Amino acid sequence: MDLNKIKELMDLVEASGISELEVRSGDETIRIVRPLASRAAETGQPAAATARDAQPGSPVKAPMAGTFYAAPAPGADPYLRVGQSVAPGDVLCIIESMKMMNEIVADRSGVCVAVEADNGEPVRAGDILLRIA
Repeated sequence: MDLNKIKELMDLVEASGISELEVRSGDETIRIVRPLASRAAETGQPAAATARDAQPGSPVKAPMAGTFYAAPAPGADPYLRVGQSVAPGDVLCIIESMKMMNEIVADRSGVCVAVEADNGEPVRAGDILLRIA
């Protein structure tokens, strides 16, 4: 496998937010693994807090890079509005990544206190999508 192909695969792993990719071509195999620990965790230093981190409610972060969609279809009502209650398993939004629609679901009960991502806009893995209090 040539270096340009390997670089493309590394970029794909980074952009998609996946943690691991293995590709086989004939008798060649390449495996790319992205570390899950943040740099702050590796050094033992606390991550710097931002004003956005200080907002009320627990953040729901993007598990992958992609396009954020607040509703199931164009023109449809959003899955979640500020002030709306959620229960575990409720769909909060969709992230389209690599032509797949990935439903992001609530892992806890609460009330939506903020929607921070913009509908139809790209998000990176780890970006705050919304907040649940």
